[in-house]
Amino acid sequence: MRYDHTNLVVHSQPFGDPGLITRVTPALAGWEFITFEARRLTQGESYTNATGENELGLVVLSGVISLDANTGRWRDIGQRASVFDGLPYAVYLPRRMTFIVAAQTDAEIALAWAPTDQDHPARLIRPTDVTVEIRGGDHATRQINNIIPPGFGCHRLVVVEVYTPGGNWSSYPPHKHDVHKTDTHGRILEADLEEVYFYKFDRPEGYAYQRIYTDPESPLHRAGTPIDVVVMAQQNDVVLIPEGYHPVASPPGYTTYYLNVLAGSAQSLANSEDPRYAWVKTTYRSQDPRVPL
Repeated sequence: MRYDHTNLVVHSQPFGDPGLITRVTPALAGWEFITFEARRLTQGESYTNATGENELGLVVLSGVISLDANTGRWRDIGQRASVFDGLPYAVYLPRRMTFIVAAQTDAEIALAWAPTDQDHPARLIRPTDVTVEIRGGDHATRQINNIIPPGFGCHRLVVVEVYTPGGNWSSYPPHKHDVHKTDTHGRILEADLEEVYFYKFDRPEGYAYQRIYTDPESPLHRAGTPIDVVVMAQQNDVVLIPEGYHPVASPPGYTTYYLNVLAGSAQSLANSEDPRYAWVKTTYRSQDPRVPL
């Protein structure tokens, strides 16, 4: 598949399903693992689906829900009015589960599936389980909420939230994870991962710019179909990262939020930085006091 600015952004659009905000499938993205959707539920409404031969991560973006699955029932999942109002609740479900989400209040949820041949226990993830990391420095300072981090009891999924204050950059210095590399001891140096960025902004007219560009060692580059584009992401857009480096710029005055879902060769965030820009880290003097939010 050849990627450019027309197919690396999936816009929110009418789907004939009034609750569906956006959806990404492997067929649409041209990849193997991640299926993603964001969904809006009104109070009292329910949504039924199944994991099939996939594991599932469900993140409550806003509102309060209950969830019934083969493994049990959870109520009062969620507490924040928006993604800018506190830490998230989430649920991990293993394969071969049928589940029903019921909205106790108006709510928005994000769901990510990844194929698996493993079985891991279902788990409710509370805000107290989410670790907060402040990464970078100066105008590359950002906040990461680790929801399903490396080491979580699952097969492939990694799920984090990232907040980038206005005027700052994130995913910077540029990094990539498109070749699986290990050292002589078998430790992962870089994982081969697909990734989605689901964007929200603290004001509805907000936007961010993201550059996606492959390295000479990236498989698409070696196949003669390199990527080097800059895309604009707006409210509820999904940006696809099939391969390559992918830094983000948040315009002044707006806090940029994105939900990252990754899956691929390992349950890992191991990556390689673009050596041309990695030097920037040696110049940081402080971290932006606007985070944590």
